[in-house]
Amino acid sequence: MKYLCDQMLGTLAKWLRVFGFDTFFTNEKISDDELLSISKKENRVLITRDKVLYQRALKKEMNAFFVDTIDLDKQIRCVLKDEVVDKDKILSRCIVCNSALTYIKREDVLDKVPEKVGKFQDKFWYCSKCDKIFWKGSHYDKMLKKINELIEN
Repeated sequence: MKYLCDQMLGTLAKWLRVFGFDTFFTNEKISDDELLSISKKENRVLITRDKVLYQRALKKEMNAFFVDTIDLDKQIRCVLKDEVVDKDKILSRCIVCNSALTYIKREDVLDKVPEKVGKFQDKFWYCSKCDKIFWKGSHYDKMLKKINELIEN
């Protein structure tokens, strides 16, 4: 499933990317008409906290999901309740730009990451669009715990 989160749901968009879902989000203000157009053109489920936008999407017979809470965990659970999470896709997308990450060899990043990271980490992933390198840092275990809690509950 592909998603489109409106401007009020940036953190939800990031977490859907963490779960491996192709999720459109822009930090720039774009019009509701543009959001509807992108959603329809790219066959994305529109996720919004805007009742008017949600109703417009339904009138156009588009897939749309209205989020009625500001609690992030509840938002994630609501979206994922009918979704199958592929555990192999978790942490496979860039949380910044949504691009797919690729595995990159340790020796290819040693000059691009902090020395301590290069010394203690052996697996790295690269986003060619953002030119960012990711690894299983100190936050990784916390993220996995949260991911597992959200999937299981």
